[in-house]
This record gives sequence, C-alpha cells and structure tokens, in this order.
Amino acid sequence: MKLATLDWALIILFFIVFLVIGIVVSKKAGKNTQEFFLSGRNMPWWLLGVSMVATTFAADTPGLVTELVRQNGVSGNWVWWAFLLTGMLTVFFYAKLWRRSGINTDLEFYELRYKGKAAGFLRGFRAIYLGVIFNVITMAGVCLAGAKIANILLGISQEQTLIVSSIIVVIYASLGGLKGVLITDMIQFIIAMVGSIWATIYILDIPEIGGLQNLLSHKNLVGKLNIFPDFNNTEMLITLFIIPFAVQWWSTWYPGAEPGGGGYIAQRMLAAKDEKHAMWATLFFNFAHYALRPWPWILVGLASLVLFPTLDSIAIAFPGLNPEMQGDDVAYAAMMTYLPAGLIGIVMTSLIAAFMSTISTQLNWGSSYIVNDFYGRFINQKATEKQKVLVGRISTVLLMICAALFSFYLKSAKDVFDLLLQIGAGTGLLFILRWFWKRINPYSEIAAMVISFLIAAFFFINKKLDIPLFEIAGYWQLIIGVVLTTIGWVFVTLVTKPTDADTLASFEQLIFGEESKFHNIQYKILAFLLGVIGTYSFLFATGYFIYARTTTAIILSLVSLLCGGILIKIWNKIT
Repeated sequence: MKLATLDWALIILFFIVFLVIGIVVSKKAGKNTQEFFLSGRNMPWWLLGVSMVATTFAADTPGLVTELVRQNGVSGNWVWWAFLLTGMLTVFFYAKLWRRSGINTDLEFYELRYKGKAAGFLRGFRAIYLGVIFNVITMAGVCLAGAKIANILLGISQEQTLIVSSIIVVIYASLGGLKGVLITDMIQFIIAMVGSIWATIYILDIPEIGGLQNLLSHKNLVGKLNIFPDFNNTEMLITLFIIPFAVQWWSTWYPGAEPGGGGYIAQRMLAAKDEKHAMWATLFFNFAHYALRPWPWILVGLASLVLFPTLDSIAIAFPGLNPEMQGDDVAYAAMMTYLPAGLIGIVMTSLIAAFMSTISTQLNWGSSYIVNDFYGRFINQKATEKQKVLVGRISTVLLMICAALFSFYLKSAKDVFDLLLQIGAGTGLLFILRWFWKRINPYSEIAAMVISFLIAAFFFINKKLDIPLFEIAGYWQLIIGVVLTTIGWVFVTLVTKPTDADTLASFEQLIFGEESKFHNIQYKILAFLLGVIGTYSFLFATGYFIYARTTTAIILSLVSLLCGGILIKIWNKIT
C-alpha cells in the first residue's frame, strides 16, 4: 500500500521529536553513568511504570498475540498471561529489595551476595550472556517484526527497514541515556495505545467485518472465543494452561517477566526515587501490561481470521511479501492495510514507537551491563565517567548491528518467544530463592545458565536442520529444560560450599536490616493473591463486556475493585 502525504508527515514528525529529545537530554546524560543508566535515581513511579509497559509493547507484540489467537484462539494467550504471577511476585517480594540494594545494575547483586573470583567471573560472564547474547536475540525478534510490518505496509525490504530504523534509534538511545528513553517511552506509550484502540474500532466497522457482533458470530471464529482452553482437549489444556501455571511462571527467565525481577525491570526499580516508588511502578506495569492492553490486539487477531483465514490467503493478498516472512504473525500488519489515510499514519507511528521503545530500552540496558559489569569491572577499573559513557555509546551501536543481522535467522514472533523461554528454562527458581537460601552460590548460577543455554541451543539447532534428528513437542522441550537445569543447579549447590558467613551477614544487613527476611510475610502473600486475582478479574471483565455477557463482566469488575480496595488498605503492611 502507499501512504498519503499526511501519513508520511506524521511519521517524519515522530522521528524529529524523538531525535530532539535525545539531543536535549544528552548533555546531562553524558555527565556520568548514574545519569546515563539510572537518571540520577530520582524517577517517579508513574514514569517508570509507563516505561516498563512501553518497553514490553514491542513491534512483535501485536504480531505474537495475533499469531496465538489465530492458532489457538483467545485462550492461546495463557502462554504469556501466566507470567502475571511472576510479575506480582516481583512487586510484593522483591521490588523493595532491589531498590534498597543501591546497586547500578542487577548484575552487581552477584558481588553483594557472593564473594571471590567466582562471584566476579559470574558477574562478567552474565554481563555478556544477558547483555549481549540474550539481548541480541530479544532485539532480533523485534527487528524481524518491524521488518515484516514494513514489508507489508510500505513494501520495503528487511535490509532497508533495519538500516533506517537502526540509525535513528541508536542516535537518540546513545545520546539521551535512560532519561531520554523514559521520556520517549511516555510519548510512545500514548501514541501506541491511541493507535491500537482506534485501529481496532475502525477495523470492526469495515464492511467485511460488519461490527463487533457480526465478528463474534462469524463461522471462522467457532471455538476461538473461549478465554479458557477446552478442558476436554488434553493437548491444548497441557500446552496453554497446565504448563504455564504449573511450570513456566516460576521456572523460566523471560525478559520483562523475570522471577524475582531483573533486566530492564530491575533497572527501572533501581532508578526509582525510593522503595515505594519502585513497588508502585512495578504494580502499575503488571496491571497495564496484562489487563489494559491485550484486547485491541485480540480483536484484530480474531478479525484477521475473517479476512485472511489461512496463510495462503495472506500470500495471495500480498504477493510482494517475502516468503521467508510469511506466518500468522504478519496478519496484524495485513489488517492495518484496511485503515484510511491519517489513521494508518498514526498506527504506523505507533508501531514504529513500539519498535523504538523496546529497542532503545534493550540497548541502554545491555550497554549498562557491558560498561558497569564488564568493561568497568574487568577491562579498565580506572576508567573515568566520560570514558564509560563513551563505551556505553559504542556498545549501543554494536548491539544494534548484531541484533539486525541475527534477525535474518528467525522466522516468527512465536519462534522468538519459544527460544527465549527455552534459554531461561529452569533458572527461575534459583532467582527466586537466592535472596533467602544461603546455600546458593556462584557455581549454582553458572551451572543453571550453562545447562539451560546448551539445552536451548540443542533444540534450536535441531529444529533448523533440514531433517531434524527427532521431533518433540514444544512443551516437552520446556519441561526437559526445566527438569535438567533445576536438577543440575541444585546438585551443584549441594556439593559446593556456600558463600562465607561474613559476606552473607553483610548482604542480609543491607537488604533486610534488623527485620526478619519473612517480616509481614502473610500480608505479602495476601497482596500477591489480591494483585493476581484483581488483575485477571479486570482482564476477563473487559472480555466479557466485549462478548456482551454483562452480568459476568459486572461481577468480575466488582471482584477487581474489591481486590484493589483491600490492597490499598493493607499497603502500609507491605511497604
């Protein structure tokens, strides 16, 4: 399709605004690493929370949700909805602890909690493992999604898309540091939400759909509308519900849903004004991420089954689409071609915003690991603040190049989601327990990372072979990864020595003070349950209002309000 002059004007204006923001804040951001990576530790909860939400709304997110809906219906989203438990665990048990630590990156945790060469090696190893390898895979998935959207809506190649977008995002991310990212995230989130909701409303009213009720009653949607999977379908029940709730949420490390917190979520908690702001930011993020955002994407995914019921129908409608990019995840972009001039410009701007928000955060977060936990710790311990900022900016460029190149080896949003889950399989329980179980040591963490990565690499390579060595369902791969990795790191924990008593005492004094580790644990557990039930109730209430099941929706809305009320009442007990 061809964009109108108005559409191009909106997109160009968006780019100009973001570049200006990066330039304006660059002087202060370049003063030192505290400013560049943590914005001086003085950020309010609402800005940090919105930034978390904006970051998790990547260019691949609408495509992933569309792919899940097309393949397994609305209930297909349980593979990521289950991570709400992980998020609420972070809110009420770990957000305060992260902010209290006073560290610059979550990797500095290792030399607070452990001691010696093994702790230093772990910090440096994980800086490269997460900041480079894991980070590049995550960004590559986002780059692939952005390229697919551009290929359908603009007719440009993956190479052209990544060259232009990479240059722009690298400029403002490397200039403005975290503050530039946070400010642009705020703008991007507003544009993204307006664009996705407005586009959904318009698409529902096009003649081919004929309104919400016609959509919901369409024959192509039979069996696709259920919020919960069919309990009589064992395969679906295990894949979409049992595995996510019984295994996945506590055992798997996934960006934005790290058990115990970590990554860019921890970076934002560390940048908060104080512990309460860290908790509020993370709570807002989880509510907005799981309860506020999904339904516009779900409805577009359902609508795509009416206009493009099969992959062949997408290929016929878009003969210029690169065959390597075909998949259910491109259906979201295909639906956007029905939008009129002006609105398509806003939607394109929102998708570009989603792309840039996620990439800029990943770049800033990844370069913070490279600078603080590798370069400044092992390469040049006497480096000046300006030298560190310079290395941060250089690493930002290199990370972007690596991500863009790796995106050519990926196929779809779901492939990336599954790969990241598999890499983190079995490590989650360790991250939850290491704050409390004294026996966990650096060798526990090294074992967990190495074992999970090798298993994930084995399954990934096997899948890419022209003739795979064996065929095994995705959920069995995850279970195998969790079981073997967990057994491996627990065994290593039990046969190696724990960290010395002085280091543990110093760590516990800093993190817990004179309080017991389990101070007010009963209120924290209650708050966790209220957060989970309240958020799910709001999510389901929205769905049932859409389905015109008003009584059920009202009851769930009241449950959500009740949970929120009780949570506010006990808030002082958990902060």
